[in-house]
Amino acid sequence: MSENAFIAADDQQTVAFGQVLANAAVDGGIVFLHGDLGMGKTTLCRGVIQAFGHTGAVKSPTYTLVEPYEFQNKCVYHFDLYRLGDPEELEFLGIRDYLVDDALCLIEWPERGQGILPPADLEIFIEIFEQGRRIKWSKNTQKGCMIADRIVNELKG
Repeated sequence: MSENAFIAADDQQTVAFGQVLANAAVDGGIVFLHGDLGMGKTTLCRGVIQAFGHTGAVKSPTYTLVEPYEFQNKCVYHFDLYRLGDPEELEFLGIRDYLVDDALCLIEWPERGQGILPPADLEIFIEIFEQGRRIKWSKNTQKGCMIADRIVNELKG
């Protein structure tokens, strides 16, 4: 494992990485999730959302575009922009209302919202690696640096 990559052998380890991300993003942030169909973006989001205490199903909000999860002291918004026809649709959705400082916004297919979405604090890239997945991340802001540092520290144990 390099400093900015995690190898997930299966879905359980992808969920576990999502839990690490949740612990690292306690102050909120905007996280872009990149990867082809079936790479595990929603599985990773499930790990994040369950780490905050959600016990129900976590499915991709492909048709609704966003699924809000409100917890006692945290809001997590799971976006899936795969079916977004035009980035301007995000304005009609009220995207700015979701992008508050302490909320955690997990955004699948962020390239579909280009020009409307603000820059990500952290970007996560998921790709096939042997029988599992390689999860890599890059930090783009000061908040992203803090999240990335916490991820690395938690993975080191």
